[in-house]
Amino acid sequence: MGLPLNLATWIIAALATLGVILRPFSWPEAIWAGLGAILLVVLGLMPWHVALEGVAKGTDVYLFLVGMMLLSEIARKEGLFDWLAAHAVRAARGSATRLFLLVYVVGTVVTVFLSNDACAVVLTPAVFAATKAAGVKEPLPYLLVCAFIANAASFVLPISNPANLVVFAEHMPPLGQWLATFSLPSLLAIVATYAALRLTQNAQLQGETVATDVETPALPLGGKVAGAGIVATGAVLIGASWAGLDLGLPTFAAGLATTLVVLLINRGGLVAVVKDVSWSVLPLVAGLFVLVEALEKTGVLRMLADLLRDAARADPSATAWAGGALVAFGANLVNNLPAGLLAGASVQAAQVPQTVAGAILIGIDLGPNLSVTGSLATILWLTAIRREGEDVSAWQFLKLGLLVMPPALVLALAGLILV
Repeated sequence: MGLPLNLATWIIAALATLGVILRPFSWPEAIWAGLGAILLVVLGLMPWHVALEGVAKGTDVYLFLVGMMLLSEIARKEGLFDWLAAHAVRAARGSATRLFLLVYVVGTVVTVFLSNDACAVVLTPAVFAATKAAGVKEPLPYLLVCAFIANAASFVLPISNPANLVVFAEHMPPLGQWLATFSLPSLLAIVATYAALRLTQNAQLQGETVATDVETPALPLGGKVAGAGIVATGAVLIGASWAGLDLGLPTFAAGLATTLVVLLINRGGLVAVVKDVSWSVLPLVAGLFVLVEALEKTGVLRMLADLLRDAARADPSATAWAGGALVAFGANLVNNLPAGLLAGASVQAAQVPQTVAGAILIGIDLGPNLSVTGSLATILWLTAIRREGEDVSAWQFLKLGLLVMPPALVLALAGLILV
């Protein structure tokens, strides 16, 4: 591509990303990502077969998301979330702050063992059900936990965030080395994020009352099967990660199998499940993959790899600090999924030291806590809360993200680079 064509590609990609972030005319995010991808092809800036190659690169992500959304939807319909919510409210024993901490701990566990996207898809409906059962007037502080912990705890294990697999690709460190590298940074990020959320939401939590006399609904057989399916999916993901396999197909198979078993038990209900799954997430992701494919064809990847290689040779420590910070903030401009694809490819091409690669991964995973469209997990979370009648504007999230993300990022990078 010549410079004018490259410039046109960059402008279209930037406008499409801006559309995803701001949602002009209240159009869904998927429309803006799709329009950007289609415009690139229609204007001849990207051959249609190259666009299809970009779409195909997201196959593993699509399978992963469909599996998780099926699990979440069948669990919701079978009352699993309502059952869990009643137990959570009882455990809170009338304390709003105790319920807040409980949600945070559960969110951490779900993110670590099922991934950040699963936290957004699976946990958010359960938390909303819990706040409803508790008679909470303002559920948003508890729902915000689901968004922020999904990113803050997403580099505890390789499976905690699909972006981890993208950044390291075939150079994924063994699990023991991963834990030695990221355990302290993860702990610092999780604790710092909790402290910031707790302080910023304290006023609302202090004025909240939590019911104690909550009736625990009976859990039908379908709900028990759905719960077992979610646990089994976590085990499958850990096994697949250990074996170095892609996570999409195992997740899809586990989600589909769980759904079919429950439908067989109930003798129907397929149409209702399919109708309520948030399918619009898939064209959104496909559009983002096409946009990043177009950017890659303009030479951005080669330029980034060269810059990263030269900087790492000159000063690895400074490069780790700068790379982690730049990627963390940059991921919010283009979403961390395409940013992770570009950063991961650049890391592999530049063959940088492990510390630099680790800092970039932290930036990709943790940085999206700044904005509502920073990560796919946060977009999924936003879709989930809108479904429950809640909403958060880009400006509202940004104001909170500016207080929550930077301290966690600094501490996580320090835990990686200085220790």
